Amino acid sequence: MTAAQPEGLDAQGVRSLEVRWILRGQLAGAVEGWFGRFPAETTALEDAYLLDPYLPGLSVKVRGGRALEVKMYRGSPGLLEVAGRARGRPESWQKWSFPHGPASPGSGDTAGWRLVSKRRRISWFAQATGMAIPQLGEQPGCAVELTAVDLRGEPWWTLCFSATGPADALRHELDAAAALVFADALPGGVELDIDDSQSYVRWLSRQPGTR
Repeated sequence: MTAAQPEGLDAQGVRSLEVRWILRGQLAGAVEGWFGRFPAETTALEDAYLLDPYLPGLSVKVRGGRALEVKMYRGSPGLLEVAGRARGRPESWQKWSFPHGPASPGSGDTAGWRLVSKRRRISWFAQATGMAIPQLGEQPGCAVELTAVDLRGEPWWTLCFSATGPADALRHELDAAAALVFADALPGGVELDIDDSQSYVRWLSRQPGTR
């Protein structure tokens, strides 16, 4: 017995190669200015991540109360290193997205789920077409996001590179976007370290009060 596939849903999902750093504290205006040299789209949203039950190799979230997103971890192809600027661990993922009804009234964590409020800026880089406001399409490219995060009233911030497209183009797109973004050093002597390189679900699972 197989479930019906919603119209337009790709059974293969979307391949991505991602590297994310998550740091404690308020997102500094100087860092926002550093990122602001690229045109970007700004959005505010609240995502709910499933943490209990623990699902090894999976990330499950409800995006903005409108879409259920499931990601399967497919391993890491090595390290991303930009001398004196950033060192992180890229992760390969396969993602599926399903329509989800509007969020129910009220707010706050529900059993097994953790809410994360985000204010993010996203720029889109593609080797074939140059840089543009992010529009995820069929062509390979890399979305780069700078996000201010609120977790239960505590401020954090994150920088993420997410390359999509054919599998053989992902690393090239990721490296090219990283070289462009890190051509200028982060202000204030900030260096992104491998200890801060992790997915949202891994970060959340390590927070106090999480099973």
